[in-house]
Amino acid sequence: MAPSPQAPAGLGKAIRQLREKRGMTQEGLAHEAGSTAATIGAIERGLTNPSWGTVEAIAAALDVSVVEVAKVAQRMKSKGIT
Repeated sequence: MAPSPQAPAGLGKAIRQLREKRGMTQEGLAHEAGSTAATIGAIERGLTNPSWGTVEAIAAALDVSVVEVAKVAQRMKSKGIT
């Protein structure tokens, strides 16, 4: 089965919520995660499907586990926020 080019529902919004909760800018998160602000913005808007390595780096920069990111994304999805 080929991988889906679409980002998982709610992943970007979960990352944005966690980032804002910590008072971080996209630029700050990008710096901490070894990425670019443009990439973080694209992920948050659901325009790109990040690799697991990128998700792990973002989670580490946010000081949460990948599981926590997934839980936030699932809660948002269950509330219809996608």
